[in-house]
Formats: sequence, C-alpha cells, structure tokens
Amino acid sequence: MKQNPPDEYVIKIRVWGSLNIFLPPSRKYRVFSYQIKGHPSVKDTIEAVGVPHTEIDGLLINGRPVDFFYQLKEGDHLEAYPYGYKFFGLSGFTLSDCRKIKHLSPSIPSRARFVVDSHLGKLARHLRLLGFDSVYKKVFPDSEILQIALREKRIVLTRDIGLLKNKRLTHGYWLHSADPQRQIKEVLKRFDLELKVRPFQRCLECNGRIVKVAKKRIIHLLAADTRTYFRQFYLCRACEKVYWQGSHYDRLKKLVDSCLFSG
Repeated sequence: MKQNPPDEYVIKIRVWGSLNIFLPPSRKYRVFSYQIKGHPSVKDTIEAVGVPHTEIDGLLINGRPVDFFYQLKEGDHLEAYPYGYKFFGLSGFTLSDCRKIKHLSPSIPSRARFVVDSHLGKLARHLRLLGFDSVYKKVFPDSEILQIALREKRIVLTRDIGLLKNKRLTHGYWLHSADPQRQIKEVLKRFDLELKVRPFQRCLECNGRIVKVAKKRIIHLLAADTRTYFRQFYLCRACEKVYWQGSHYDRLKKLVDSCLFSG
C-alpha cells in the first residue's frame, strides 16, 4: 500500500449553506477529503478549495471554534459556515452548533459605503439611486479597488472570487446573480440596508451629492420644453448634472419600489 510522505496527509472538510456555490459538484453539500502538505492556515486551505474568506462567518475544527489563523494538522475535520448561517435552516445543524461558533465576519460599518467592480456598472447606479455611496469606474484594476477599500473602509462588491481572497481585505461580497436587479436585492439583504435607503440623493453618474437648486441658476442648461414645464430642479455638487422629475423620474421610482417591495 502506497504511503503518503510524512508532511502530507488528508483532512475532512464540510462547507455549509451558500458557501457550496464556490465548490465543484463533487464536493457540494457533503463531507469530502482534501490532501494537504505541511501545516497551512485554515484561510489558505479553504480558499484553495475555492471559498473566499470574506464569505465565511464561522469555522469549526473537530467541533471547536477557530479563526482563520489556525494551522491544520492530521486528523482535523474542518467545517465552514456562511454569514447568516443561523437563518439557513441547514440540515443537521442544531441550535447548540450556532451557540458554539465564533463570528469571524467583522461588523458592518454603521454607514455602509461600497467600491464596485468594473463589471457591475448597473449595480453601482442602482446603489447610488438608493442613496448609497458607491465608487465605480469602467476601468478599475483590482489593486486600485483594494486600495480604496482599505483606505476608505469600503465594502468590495464583485463577481471576481480572486479579488475577495486578498488577505488584506476585510469587507467584501460576491454577487451570486448576474442580473443587476437581483444583485441590488442581494446587497440590501446581505448588509441589512432596507431601512437605510434614501433614494434620489446621489448622482447616478458620479456618486456626488444631489441638492435642490434654483431654476434661474441652471436655466441656461435646460432644453426649451424642460424650462416651460418644470419648476423644481436638483444639481449634483460634483459634476453639475441637472435632475428634475420628468418621465425618467417615474421610471426610476418604479425601480426603487421594486427593490424594496418585491421578493
């Protein structure tokens, strides 16, 4: 019988709930064996399997709570739980399991601010529409996203799993859906933001603050019909884009309502 080298051994891993989306079919919703070498940290191992650390809220080794720095050893049984695991109704997961897990997810800042990956432009506009400070660029290197997130304590929103595996990143979320309208609902639910929505306070183009402005101040920027039929106007302090409650407002209002009042 072939023997593994002394520094190589097999551990058991079980990933719970929504974390299974990061695994190949053969490893989903079951205990699987994983061969490792030396004594790597839990963080390095679980990310090698495919799960970014920003998605994990609890870890158990042999039934005991650990953090990401725990170094694995032969015979370990690793279990990883997602944020909000108490509400997943996980099969075989008991109340006593909930009580013994230590929360690893850092607390969400009282004022949630985001930095949005370059492939999520519509999501960035939706967030701004709902009043959330969201930095976005069409060309946005991962290094710049990370710098902004760390410097300004922003939450990274992305569908790039590799970006979320950066060890310096503390707040991040991987969007499950590719549909912008479903994405905004994901973000609201994940960060408990439904009661913090303040629509029509941020510029959809640049993220600047919108303020009410006298018509005479911006009348030279308006088309003839707009001058005639509208009285109330709003101006972005940053890029000076002018807003008013025309047909586009009704469309955006419907979008806001759909985000807040539908499942």
